[in-house]
Formats: sequence, C-alpha cells, structure tokens
Amino acid sequence: MTVIPTLETARLRLRPYRLEDFDDYVAMWADPAVVRFIGGVPFTREASWGRFIRQIGMWHAMGFGFFALEHRETGAYAGEAGFHEARRAITPSLEGTMECGWGLTSAMHGQGLAEEAMRAALGWAAENGKGERLTCIVDEDNAASLRVAGKLGFREFARSAYNGTPIVLLERPRRA
Repeated sequence: MTVIPTLETARLRLRPYRLEDFDDYVAMWADPAVVRFIGGVPFTREASWGRFIRQIGMWHAMGFGFFALEHRETGAYAGEAGFHEARRAITPSLEGTMECGWGLTSAMHGQGLAEEAMRAALGWAAENGKGERLTCIVDEDNAASLRVAGKLGFREFARSAYNGTPIVLLERPRRA
C-alpha cells in the first residue's frame, strides 16, 4: 500500500484525504467562485464523490496524487493541491506527465495559499515524483492561476481547448 505523505508549510498542512473531508469537498466544488475557471459548472454531490475517490485512488495507482489542504491555525479545510494523471483528450497530450493542479475554497482565495501549497508539493515531487517534466493546464482567462503557475516556474508551451474552453498548457522540469 502507498504511504501518502503529510507536508507542512507556514500556514498549511498538506495531508491525505479522509472520509470526514467529503462534506467540505462537496461545498467547495459546489461553489460557483471555485469552479468559475474549472469547467464553470458547480459539481453535484455525486460528481464530487467521483472526483474525491479519484483523488484518493490516484496515490495508490500512480504513486502520486492530490493532498487535502488544512489551514494549520484553524484546522479548516482549505482546498486541494497536487498531481494527477488525468489522461485528458487534449492535443498536445499530457499523458505520462505529473499534471499539477490546485483549488482552494473561496474563503481561502487571494492569500497566496495556492502558491504556498504547490511549493511544498513540488518539493515532494522533485524527490519522489516520476518523469522529468511537470505540466498543468489553466483556463486562459484565469489570471490568478496563470500568475501562480508563473511564480512556480511553469512556462507556456502550447494553447489548446479542453471541453470547449481555451486553455494554456504549461510545463516545468520536475527538478527545477
């Protein structure tokens, strides 16, 4: 069985998901402010369950995955950050890369927490990840996430569309 690490930053604990996180997870993905640039449509409870279980299972199938983000001071669920192998139907393909992603509850937006969480996750990936290249996709209108990606060392390598939405494809070395 894969051991999912727990990482800590100044303000966050990046930890494995627990079933007790599910109601907070549902609330986050039902929030229009959260999904605005991630498909644009709030998730149903059922769709959130499928995504939640995928986040847990990714660790066991791939050896990497998403972390639940917990605010260290308050213990509040803050969102998620990490890696997946989504096998998306996009060109150019990202298959075989650790695709990075992050999403925060709307209460945690605008505080620099996505960058903080991903810096910790990227540090873990440098030592424990797979492949030489990390990727991410960002809606071309999501200026905040494009800024985060740039601060993390990601650079645009292509533009495409995913589910009809124009996206920017970005990459960086795993060991930057």
